[in-house]
Amino acid sequence: MASLGGNISPPDIDSKLLYVGIAGVAFFTLGLFQLSSRPTKEGTYEPSFLKSIVVFVYSCFLKPHSASSKGTQQDALESFYSSQAGVYDVTRSALLKGREDMLALVAAQLLVKALKDGGAGAQPKRTWVDVGGGTGWNIEAMSQYVDVPSFFSSVYLVDFSPSLCEVARKRFARLGWENVKVICEDARKFRLEDYENPSGDRTPTRSIPSFFDQKRPEHGGADLVTLSYSLSMIPDFFSAIDSLSLLLAPNGIIGVADFYIQSKADFAFRNYTGGFTGRHVSFLGRTFWRAWFDLDRVGLEPARRDYLEYRFGTLLTANLRNYKLGCIPYYVWVGCQKKPFSSTSLPHEIVERIDALATESPYLLPANKQSVTNVLFRAVEKTAPEIRSKAFDAAVQNLSANLPLPSFFYQNHHWRIYYDDQLKKHTQFNDEYIYAFTWEDSRVDDRLLKLDPDDVVLAITSAGDNILSYATHSPARIHAVDLNPAQNHLLELKVASYSALPYEDFWKIFGDGKHAQFRSLLVSKLSPHLSSRAFQYWLRNSDIFTKARGRGLYDTGGSKHAIRIFRWISYVFGCRNAVKEILAAKTLNEQREIWHSRIRPALFSRLISNTVVSSETFLWSALGVPKNQLAMIESDHSSSEAVNGSSPTAKNTRAHAVWHYMVNTLDPVIDQTHIAGDNPYYHVCLEGSFTRRCHPEYLSAEAHARLSRPGAFDGLRIHTDEIDEVIARFMPGTLTVAVIMDSMDWFDSGSTAAARQITKLNRALKVGGRVLLRSSALTPWYIREFEALGFVGTKVGNRVPGECIDRVNMYASCWICTKRGNLPPPTPELEKVRACGEVNEPVWRPLSDI
Repeated sequence: MASLGGNISPPDIDSKLLYVGIAGVAFFTLGLFQLSSRPTKEGTYEPSFLKSIVVFVYSCFLKPHSASSKGTQQDALESFYSSQAGVYDVTRSALLKGREDMLALVAAQLLVKALKDGGAGAQPKRTWVDVGGGTGWNIEAMSQYVDVPSFFSSVYLVDFSPSLCEVARKRFARLGWENVKVICEDARKFRLEDYENPSGDRTPTRSIPSFFDQKRPEHGGADLVTLSYSLSMIPDFFSAIDSLSLLLAPNGIIGVADFYIQSKADFAFRNYTGGFTGRHVSFLGRTFWRAWFDLDRVGLEPARRDYLEYRFGTLLTANLRNYKLGCIPYYVWVGCQKKPFSSTSLPHEIVERIDALATESPYLLPANKQSVTNVLFRAVEKTAPEIRSKAFDAAVQNLSANLPLPSFFYQNHHWRIYYDDQLKKHTQFNDEYIYAFTWEDSRVDDRLLKLDPDDVVLAITSAGDNILSYATHSPARIHAVDLNPAQNHLLELKVASYSALPYEDFWKIFGDGKHAQFRSLLVSKLSPHLSSRAFQYWLRNSDIFTKARGRGLYDTGGSKHAIRIFRWISYVFGCRNAVKEILAAKTLNEQREIWHSRIRPALFSRLISNTVVSSETFLWSALGVPKNQLAMIESDHSSSEAVNGSSPTAKNTRAHAVWHYMVNTLDPVIDQTHIAGDNPYYHVCLEGSFTRRCHPEYLSAEAHARLSRPGAFDGLRIHTDEIDEVIARFMPGTLTVAVIMDSMDWFDSGSTAAARQITKLNRALKVGGRVLLRSSALTPWYIREFEALGFVGTKVGNRVPGECIDRVNMYASCWICTKRGNLPPPTPELEKVRACGEVNEPVWRPLSDI
């Protein structure tokens, strides 16, 4: 699009000659994606594409551009655009990518705000200013997402090129959109109050005699401001961006699509950019594209985007490439005012409330409206330290440096808690989740926990399935915790899908694992309900759901390796048809017969056991079994062999232990659970999808109806961190349930790590609070640690040969450890010694004794 007030002077002739050949080839290729001519709605024809390209190449690379004697910026623009205004839209359709995405993202944000402000049928006064709007393409394209004439009370196209503005006027006259006004003006000087009276009358109000008498308000009244490939054409971009902040309403949305080049060194230490996925451009790419675009005075220096992100808060951002034209880097960015305004709260109250919900602190509304800085620093000023979340710490750090808050604070929902995605503990997962579905039986969890509205639950996220199952019982709060950011991205996607999609779309994504329109739904429906990092992740990985020949969601993640190896084994041993028959079996007897006669001999062969199943690499990458858990399996197997009188021979190897464990896992599952009808955990492994008959509880129509209600996830908080780090920041005695799956199996029995975590759990839980855990051991060693630190351990599931512990049957035992008393508060001396690992944790005492 055209510049606000850009100085488009001609490149020197030597540079033109160097690049004209490349330009001709590039745009000849571009022509393969276009029609030679197109009829307009009036029955006339636009210029042929060939003619348009000739005009474009001539105007951009060959035509001498000379401004008038005045030498103004507007003259320079006219010299560049006047000859190509009529072919502008045709020649830019393949070059200016991301415009549709940007419009869809800002429209989705406005629609969510409309629902909050009174429902989809509400008709509030909305104003949109399209800065550098050129021919009006953006405004017409917005009609794909909202009805522009009725959704907006007034739309202003602001551009400094008279030729482009004339094309825009003809466009809107043809469309008959009377609420669109084309303003040919330097957008740095555009003031909405000059065209809009408070009453809504769009009569110009320039009546103040002197410019110096005018006091411009801190914020404007535009509900939406957009810039489409115009920021990169503004020489004085600092003042232009400053003017945008004065144009945007306190709760307004701003959207930008533009070219960029940037090195990781420019942004690596910023926590307010909304994520870095795909943002880095290589040295060669930066050098080439900057030189290329300099030919037409399009500036790609990093400061343009940096200053934009500094002046506003980031809602969503995406870094993309135009692969059809040489991988040109471009970005789409959606932001808001720097201060996190709310219709009911001041900025500091939002920060305090998010902090309180993340730490289970009682939230008290400040009695008087203090300044943001004073309120946020009162924790530092107090003599007694308060428990604060990492989100609060980040907010204090940013506000003290006059930086925007991390993007998590600007989201429509505060489900996701701030985390630093550049830490090694998060990057170790290489941006991939391990589990695409949760390997815990939610039906058994529901029976054991019996959650009620007063419960405050902490649980490991995994794939989020059990978190959603807990949410159907509407507990007061659910804290989902996972160190792997991608696992939490998956949970966020599921929660956003409940909030934005009808059941059929929800089922296609998570039941079938595929949806051909996923990317469109992500941008236009799901984006307002996702954090920026989760949005970036799924935009980058949208082909998981859309790829025609792909196997879908459940053939992804680390666990896909186990599924693929089983598929390979079934092909090699000629039992693939038997697998299909298992999935079609109508009775348990039929299922058992197929398993024992055709599948089991192949899967449990010594060859497979020795070469695949017992491999430590396979057990970790495919099944998520760490070495300490594997050692527990071997220890139980050795004990069992000793009891049976077997001597420690070659049978007591890892291969035999794992083989024995798998037999005790799978045989009872086949004998006692019907995979086709009531075991979704094994069904998805064999088929790669669920069925309407066999699926987890969260995929039912009833669960969708319950969890798609407004406010259904108001109590959800998603923490990307270790369990220890999260519970250490909870107010003592606030949790009622902690579900830690098999995570304790990961601890080394020779260290004090388990005892430290159990101590923190005791501190965070109420008396009577419960810890639900599963283990690969029949009696894990750390149960003694629980009992020494204020808990009573009760085995509620014990796997014996031939019997299922649950429909998964992957664990040897299931335990509930109930808190019976508080531990004495630690002294500074004890903490110092404990940090060195030289002391055992204190034995618990009943509350009455402390």
